Amino acid sequence: MDFPRTLRERRTRRHISQLDLALRAGTTQRYLSFIESGRSVPGRNMVVRLAESLELPLRERNELLLAAGYAPAYPESSLDDPLLAPVRTAIDHILRGHLPYPALVVDRGGDLIAANAAFDLITEGAAAELVGPGTNIYRLALHPDGLAPRILNLAEWARHILVRLGNLEELHAELTGYVPDLEPSAGQLGFAVPLRLRSSYGELRLMTTVTTFATAVDVTLAELKLEAFLPADPATAEALSAAAGAMTYAALGQ
Repeated sequence: MDFPRTLRERRTRRHISQLDLALRAGTTQRYLSFIESGRSVPGRNMVVRLAESLELPLRERNELLLAAGYAPAYPESSLDDPLLAPVRTAIDHILRGHLPYPALVVDRGGDLIAANAAFDLITEGAAAELVGPGTNIYRLALHPDGLAPRILNLAEWARHILVRLGNLEELHAELTGYVPDLEPSAGQLGFAVPLRLRSSYGELRLMTTVTTFATAVDVTLAELKLEAFLPADPATAEALSAAAGAMTYAALGQ
């Protein structure tokens, strides 16, 4: 990779001027200009400071270091690594603690890592190959054999999903082909786009929140996202509680 070009692209993508980045990184605009033109070669610490000042994700910080000829600074562990055992415990605790509402954890590409039992109500009726660990939740949401036939506000929700795909260009192209050219409907919530989903317990109106490990210094951990669904009205809260009660009763009967 061409380090000067890579740095310049990262900076301009974030609409940050050379002067602003130089001030953030504790250097001068003149020196930063020399770096971006290839006239000066920064040391490893300066590359780290520039990456931090740009607030790059850890994966991109490693890429910037590699482009400059330095070893990555941030490890990328497997979730099965014993060092991440406390993380797995925390994830399990959070997922169970969110019951009776659905919650799941995905990686940077949207592949499912784990979900709680309430997520089964979201996925009911979806094709088996679209559900379960390792499958992609964005594909599940918009695929015609997934949730799409049950989403009552598919146009709004599809736009919400496609915006979240970021640099996942191949997946974006695939999912765009599944989305009909529909006009957004009127009357949605003013503060958030709800997911309106048909279910065996009636229509569910759900809001979502996304949580990350903000202080992570491991690439894998930093890229995990916990997505939690919350009821947008009392009827949905009652339906989710009823579904959870039925699942508990069924489990006890076994």
